[in-house]
Amino acid sequence: MKSNNENIKIDGIDKKILRFLMSDARKPVLEIARKIGISGAAIHQRLRKLEASGLIAGSKFIINPKVLGYTTMAYIGIYLDKAMSNPLAVKELEKIPEVLECHYTTGNWSILIKVLCRDNEHLMHVLNRDIQQIEGVSRTETFISLDQQIDRQITI
Repeated sequence: MKSNNENIKIDGIDKKILRFLMSDARKPVLEIARKIGISGAAIHQRLRKLEASGLIAGSKFIINPKVLGYTTMAYIGIYLDKAMSNPLAVKELEKIPEVLECHYTTGNWSILIKVLCRDNEHLMHVLNRDIQQIEGVSRTETFISLDQQIDRQITI
């Protein structure tokens, strides 16, 4: 594994390790080591280097929101009255638990957010009570996701 200032270089073994962990971050290191044919210590050492390089940013459990009753996913384009309103708007959006992602964008909207709500009524409530009340928000445009058809990370 060789690193330069711009991009990290990973070899075939690093890629195999990453693929195993991307499919199941709870997979035991010794099981990965056996399948790849190197020692568990070598896996740990490579993982430490990948973490130090910034390529790996921890691991997480994935919650199925439908089990908790959250069935409405929507993307909302937010129009701001002026670009200077962005920092304040983002601070206010951070306070809304239904907002999962927030992106500063080019194009018509100033901000694009992803929200998760229990149902359409809950979405309407979040829009009217929370998002559209933020100072600087002039209007919103909402797109409800009917089904997420692709969900993946970058290919290694």
